[in-house]
Amino acid sequence: MKKLLLSLGLMLYFIASYAQPAADTGYVRQHYTKMEQYITMRDGKRLFTSIYLPKDQTKKYPILMTRTPYTVAPYGENEYKRSLGQNAFLEKEGFIFVYQDVRGKWMSEGDFVDVRPDIDNKKGKQVDESSDTYDTIDWLIKNLPNNNGKVGIEGISYPGFYSTASLPNAHPALKAVSPQAPVTDWFIGDDFHHNGVLFEMDAFSFITSFGVPRPKPITPAQFKNGIKFKAPDNYAFYLQQGALPNLKKHYFGDSVEFWNNMMAHPNYDSFWQGMNIRPHLKNITPATMVVGGFFDAEDCFGALHVFDALEKQNPATHPNTLVMGPWFHGGWERGDGQFFGDQNFGQKTSLWFEQNVELPFFKFYLKDEGAADLPKAVIFVSGSNEWHKFSKWPPENTVEKTLYFHANGKLSFDAPTTTETADEYVSDPNSPVPYQDGIQARRTREYMLDDQRFASRRPDVKVYQTDTLKDDITLTGPVLADLFSSISTTDVDYVVKLVDVFPDNYPAPSPNPKNVTMAGYQMLVRGEIFRGKYRNSFEKPEPFVPGKVTEIKYHLPDVAHTFRKGHRIMIQVQSSWFPLGDRNPQQFEDINQAKDSDFQKSTVKIFHDAESKSSVKVTVLQ
Repeated sequence: MKKLLLSLGLMLYFIASYAQPAADTGYVRQHYTKMEQYITMRDGKRLFTSIYLPKDQTKKYPILMTRTPYTVAPYGENEYKRSLGQNAFLEKEGFIFVYQDVRGKWMSEGDFVDVRPDIDNKKGKQVDESSDTYDTIDWLIKNLPNNNGKVGIEGISYPGFYSTASLPNAHPALKAVSPQAPVTDWFIGDDFHHNGVLFEMDAFSFITSFGVPRPKPITPAQFKNGIKFKAPDNYAFYLQQGALPNLKKHYFGDSVEFWNNMMAHPNYDSFWQGMNIRPHLKNITPATMVVGGFFDAEDCFGALHVFDALEKQNPATHPNTLVMGPWFHGGWERGDGQFFGDQNFGQKTSLWFEQNVELPFFKFYLKDEGAADLPKAVIFVSGSNEWHKFSKWPPENTVEKTLYFHANGKLSFDAPTTTETADEYVSDPNSPVPYQDGIQARRTREYMLDDQRFASRRPDVKVYQTDTLKDDITLTGPVLADLFSSISTTDVDYVVKLVDVFPDNYPAPSPNPKNVTMAGYQMLVRGEIFRGKYRNSFEKPEPFVPGKVTEIKYHLPDVAHTFRKGHRIMIQVQSSWFPLGDRNPQQFEDINQAKDSDFQKSTVKIFHDAESKSSVKVTVLQ
């Protein structure tokens, strides 16, 4: 039996340092001198900052900074990190590396605010993450010896948000910023919610530690107040908890402020909207390189949408690059990137990115070395397993096509012509469709591309697939689910999955230590959930009229995948994805306040006729 929760310090330190390769501190200690400094912000609060200065002081160095809520450990000027920067190429290139505990976390003063809203026109001593970054940079360039007056910022996940937040009203010395898998919108698509559906498993396990208040500036070793729980089988654990209020009753009480706030704001109101950094990404001056993974279970949405906001809200001349690879959360800085789950991508994608994209980006903008020849988008296309460089994203040389549902589980680019045809299934909240096969103690990262045969065999999952493909089809860009459906209740969720079905004679991998059967494998390429009551507005939910055919249209995150000749394209439709998403009682109500007695079955119909053409629109590369 596994304990899902470590102490806050240990758990979050491991999250923050997943990009650090396993090594001792020998190289860092030999080549860098560490100093620790409190830097005073404009409102008088002091932020704890750990600084690593190259010992060779015969030349000037740029500053490369990461701001984090996950601790800058180890603490003490004689205690060194195992490695610096997000990859070994950066560490050996020579930068001044700076790490800072953000306001209200660990050894920094002040109060912590989750995804602190940006203030466009700050007055006097008003602060946000942009101003804290500005004040920190100002101190660094004025006080650190042998710096060249140029600063870069990088960060993955929550530090990715702080990277994004450095961009509005940036300090003139800030020249290059790389938000990587940045937390961006906690209601629409990142971490805690997807299209209004609470990602219960992620939110609960994260908040049980991260949401516990810090009594005063402390180090991880001094923090002892984690909320502990055990769950050898996450499906059984969350099903047994029942309605959402039971989690607070059994585990939180009133000790976790953010959980209480989250439960008090069931719709996309000002609480959630204020956390969205995208509207503030205007008049940006630093060069930006946004990085994400197509198989990132946490912040794939953030990478794609931060890039999109930067593109749409800034001049065409602003240097802005999107890099998307076949990676899990932070996978581009952890491991070599050739294998993930059951898939072999044929090359060391992470090492290629680190050496050929990330290092040149920071060298050019911070050291004036090399050339700024990055294209608008550097994209790895799985299936064909090739890197592509595009002048824009989505690419120009594409055409939108529509995959239509048909009777008898058929899927085709031809529109249906029949009348009044539909498939139906019963969605039972007491027997929800699992998000992954088998038993797991915690949410895995591999579910993003795992075999879906376990789901396609269930009666409450509808399956549509093409004939065997006669030629390769490469999808690069948006995926739009467009369903016509009726339900017997007043609310329901929809899950749409885009799946690559391998040929029945596809060979097993060699070696094959997991004994994987690749013949007939149903690889998840993209899946996304949507809470039906938000079909017209995330701010103002609406009930369904039982029995009335209703259109539900929503975007899945972008894809880059080649369905090879001999494969099939499959679409799966279901109404639960548990315990990834919380269970919908399937009646119109505030689910955050639901009772165990509220959950009821719903008969769901998916129409595919000449008038109600359920489909998935895709973007095909020519």
